[in-house]
Amino acid sequence: MTKLIEYEDAGDEVKAIYDDIRATRQTEYINNFWKAIANHPPTLKRTWESIKEVMASPGELDPLVRELIYIAVSVTNGCDYCISSHSAAARGKGMNDAMFGELLAIIATANTTNRLANGYQIPVDEIFKT
Repeated sequence: MTKLIEYEDAGDEVKAIYDDIRATRQTEYINNFWKAIANHPPTLKRTWESIKEVMASPGELDPLVRELIYIAVSVTNGCDYCISSHSAAARGKGMNDAMFGELLAIIATANTTNRLANGYQIPVDEIFKT
């Protein structure tokens, strides 16, 4: 198992990123994902900057929709950690059990039809091309 870097054990570069995570998320909690990748500070910095830009910056998609998309990709990729952490975040942004069930049904259906389309090597209809 990867060593988790706690704040008090971190170097200055990692502490600065942890501080930014806390400020951006308005929490004192640093989750295990960040503590694990802090073993390589350049990866921690690069990953945090990317997540912050995509998930925390204002945009056309509201924060709940962003979390639902993240859950969908995480389910498809089989990432238990990401499913759990982003489900918790989505619940904090208003997702309820019925929404979660509906999301899982959409994910399962999309994965099935994607595999069928790929397996049959179905050509894309001209009307769908932009």
